[in-house]
Amino acid sequence: MTDNEVQFVDRYQGVWIGHIFARTCQNNGRASPHQTYHPWTNCQAERMVRTIKEATTKSFHYASIQKLRRHVADWLIAYNFTEQLKALKFRMPYEIIDQLWKSKPDAFTTRPSHQMLAPNS
Repeated sequence: MTDNEVQFVDRYQGVWIGHIFARTCQNNGRASPHQTYHPWTNCQAERMVRTIKEATTKSFHYASIQKLRRHVADWLIAYNFTEQLKALKFRMPYEIIDQLWKSKPDAFTTRPSHQMLAPNS
């Protein structure tokens, strides 16, 4: 199921109102971070889901949902702070977010550096 299924779209008396997420972004003065109704954006999301599954559930057995959640969270941290992606010109996802934060800090509710792992000091 994708975010363009009927469960995620508002319809009022048969009149198309639009995608809930895009309308919420517009009402709050934010540009929608994704283009809805385009196959390439769905393919990107599906590819990321496949990458996460290959690194977690297809490779390991988990005794509980908490252990799965912990492993996925740890994997995402490692991915965002260490993986250099060709699509990002061999930069890490965190570098892109940090660069965006420096150019448009009002678009964030917290500083991205607060999500970075570091030794307690």
